[in-house]
Amino acid sequence: MARNGAFGHPDEAGTPDNPVLITEAQLSIDEQHKARVRKYMTIMAFRFPALILAAIAYGIWENGWVSMLIIGASIPLPWIAVLIANDRPPRTKDEPSRYDGRRRGAGEIESSPHHIIES
Repeated sequence: MARNGAFGHPDEAGTPDNPVLITEAQLSIDEQHKARVRKYMTIMAFRFPALILAAIAYGIWENGWVSMLIIGASIPLPWIAVLIANDRPPRTKDEPSRYDGRRRGAGEIESSPHHIIES
């Protein structure tokens, strides 16, 4: 086995003392889930302060339009949070494409002239 520093120095048992870092490996499912939950919670954390801000704006300006605008902006936040949290990680260049390049109809059986029997 070549010793180029990528595998670390082996200890007395012959196993490397440093784990190998695989940089191209994707995040585990648990780590992806934690990241999605974090995104969801961050976006949803703006809803409650928006309600408080709307109440403060109504108390200061005594104008319902500003408060309604703030509340209206917070209404689509759950929908946006779910869409962003359920999105998959971006594709890498190494991921295979599902498109195989065949044209439509290229694999179909060609029709040939057939005989019509009239009785």
